[in-house]
Amino acid sequence: MNDIPMEHLLVGCGADELIDLIMRCVLDPGDSIVDCPPTFTMYAFDAAVNGADVITIPRLDGFRVDVPAVERAVQEQRPKMVFMTSPNNPDGSMISEEDLLTVLALPVLVVLDEAYIEFSEEPSRMRWVMERPNLIVLRTFSKSAGLAGLRVGYGAFPAGMIDYLWRAKQPYNVSVAAETAACAALTNPQYLQEVRDKLVTERGRLFGLLQDVLFLEPYPSSANFILCKVVGGQDAKAVKDTLATEHGIMVRHYAKAELSGFIRISVGRPEQTDALMAALRSLEQPLPVAIEKE
Repeated sequence: MNDIPMEHLLVGCGADELIDLIMRCVLDPGDSIVDCPPTFTMYAFDAAVNGADVITIPRLDGFRVDVPAVERAVQEQRPKMVFMTSPNNPDGSMISEEDLLTVLALPVLVVLDEAYIEFSEEPSRMRWVMERPNLIVLRTFSKSAGLAGLRVGYGAFPAGMIDYLWRAKQPYNVSVAAETAACAALTNPQYLQEVRDKLVTERGRLFGLLQDVLFLEPYPSSANFILCKVVGGQDAKAVKDTLATEHGIMVRHYAKAELSGFIRISVGRPEQTDALMAALRSLEQPLPVAIEKE
């Protein structure tokens, strides 16, 4: 962040509020965006709030972006924006540099959401904004700095957009507590790096252990969580519920059909990993299928 000229930066509300701010400044009712689910759900939500249509391009196997389909959509339907997330939420996959460059070559504004980039081995593309007038890169203090409840995000924008964004941004959207916490995080980068390195190390250990669980298929992740497909006769929601009620361990399960057979596990401390693995090993027999309430 420090090496990006201020004329390209906007710091303020949480990253999801920045997504809404961008849409308010760019979209007119009836315009469209490209969304590549499963991904962060706020892109489609904010598009609907702003009266925009959503061109949905589902991801391929392994949660890869269907870049040829994105190209066709831009050429044929002329959306105003394409949203890319790297690492992606909920699976932690990265968009390759080749694919990103292909999308950036299209006549469309590309919003690259890097909320989890600190946990990746890949560099941020934030500096690209200074050379690419159709790229926005969003970042947040919510993840690596642990300030999720305080709502501090920031982004790098084309210089031609920044004045319009500042005019539209609400002036009082960051509290004193959030500002103080964000400044404190910026003054201690060594501590943040140490915490990040420990988390990445534990992520690797957790991924290896999850591979030995017979009813789970974990996906490699560059984020601070690991998405697992539940197989072997187990029911994903039942696994989630049993971990919570019998072991006091919370994992995420998704109601949407495209992810209904998955759980997502956040990376924690080594002792938390050990407790999780002990609980998972106790679930050897298929659990009763959980029935969703209407």
